Amino acid sequence: MEDTRQERQRQEVMVVGVDESELSLYALQWTLDRFFAPYAPHFPFKLIVVHAKPSPTSAISLGDPVIELGDITGVIEVLPIIDADLKKVAAWVTQKAKDICNSRSVHDVTFQVMEGDARNVLCDAVEKHHASVLVVGSRGHGAIKRAVLGSVSDYCSHHAHCTVMIVKRPKTEG
Repeated sequence: MEDTRQERQRQEVMVVGVDESELSLYALQWTLDRFFAPYAPHFPFKLIVVHAKPSPTSAISLGDPVIELGDITGVIEVLPIIDADLKKVAAWVTQKAKDICNSRSVHDVTFQVMEGDARNVLCDAVEKHHASVLVVGSRGHGAIKRAVLGSVSDYCSHHAHCTVMIVKRPKTEG
């Protein structure tokens, strides 16, 4: 038992970022199929699955100059409702990720929901867990959309202090 615990502590860490997108969950499946399932039960990584839950204020863009001072009261009243919805999404994403892991017989997984912008949350998780690999999915936005929205994968590839693997879904003929 002690040897297993020490081996677990020395084991390299892989963080996989997930959200409610199909591509994010595909990235988790792809990773499990290639880095975990073939090595069961002796996995090469300790797996940590992280979901970044936006704060309620960021979800409604409280800093938006369009919101008038009189609207603040309405916004404040709505924050608990938005937060409850964000928590439901986080619970759904976490359960979906657990189901995917279980379907591939990968059970020794840590699941975390951390509040904040996904870019910062994932880079913070890498630091916190001393991860050697971060896996994120790619939404495949074009250059303009990426410039306007920002890309989690692009940000992480430049700021995470580890190897970053960006998983893209293969193009389908059609």
